[in-house]
Formats: sequence, C-alpha cells, structure tokens
Amino acid sequence: MEIQKNHRAQFRAMTEGTRDELQLIGTELERFAKRLPKRLVAHLELLRGDYCGFPVDRLEHCLQTATRAFQAGRDEEYVVCALLHDVGDTLGSYNHADLAAVIVQPFVSKENHWMVQHHAIFQGYYFFHFIGLDRHGREKFRGHPYFERTEEFCGVFDQVAFDPNFKSMPLEAFEPMLQKVFARPRQSIYLVDAAE
Repeated sequence: MEIQKNHRAQFRAMTEGTRDELQLIGTELERFAKRLPKRLVAHLELLRGDYCGFPVDRLEHCLQTATRAFQAGRDEEYVVCALLHDVGDTLGSYNHADLAAVIVQPFVSKENHWMVQHHAIFQGYYFFHFIGLDRHGREKFRGHPYFERTEEFCGVFDQVAFDPNFKSMPLEAFEPMLQKVFARPRQSIYLVDAAE
C-alpha cells in the first residue's frame, strides 16, 4: 500500500499541488493514454450480441463498415473512423455520433472528425422517413466542404453494412490501425505546443 501511495500525488486540492506531483500525473496520463486502443477494442466488444432489432449486431455493423472502407482502399485513419463511428451506441442512445466524434477528435483530421460527428443525420436519409423524421435533414449542411465525404461514407460504407452474409475482417485485424491512429494526439489542450 505504501509503495502505491508513493506513486501518487498527496494534495487534497489542486491549489496544493507541486510541479513534481503534476509531472508525476502527466507521466501516468501518458501511460494510461497509450492503452486507449485496447480500451476502445474492449468497448467495441460491448457491441457484440447487441442487435437492437438489426439483422447483425452492432459490432458486426462496425466491422462491416470498416472492412468495406478498407477494401475500397481508404487510408487507415478513415478505416478507424469507420470502425468507431457507432462506438457511442452503448452510452449515447440519442447522440451516439457525438460521443464517437469526441473520442476521435484529438487524433484525426477535421474532415474525418466532421464525418463521424455528422454521420447520424446523413444516415437518416435512408430511414428517417419511416419513423416520422425528415430524411432531408442533412440538406442543411449542403455546401459544407465535408458534405460529400459524409454523404459517401453513409451511402457506400455505413448504410449497406447490415448484411449477415458479408465476410468482415476480425476486430483484431484493426488493432494495429487503432494503435497507429491513436499513438499521439494532433490537437488537445493538454499538448505543450497547443498551450503555447
């Protein structure tokens, strides 16, 4: 217990913290952050067996979307976004795209972040009219530089990824891509370059 206590800050309020303690926390944060890809895989695993009425479970949907993007020659960052686009389903029943977008934002391009963030309303084109919503809701974004990218993502990769006979790549095949994309954030308030 004492060894563990020695590797933790001793302050009770941040105003009492010392530079050494904050450096210790920073070191531990880096160690923790490096395991983000493994935590993402574990969270994707929570989607296994969750059909929510769909022909395939939510994990298979994510795998199909990512596999299709990979097979179409999209780069690894795009494929990872395809894999994670619905990772927020377990916690964000009414805003899953927002959760996925927040997770990928520090690590991906603005184009890919926007695509993940807005994919739900673009996907709505294919089914909103069946549930009393406006299938043309995405039109308010027409003219945005990433409109076509998101429209293509949903049309070519997302809305077709419910095929029980499709042969998806296994989740393990995407782990090296997750490691690479999540190796270092590009943008964050916690980056020294961003703070200067």
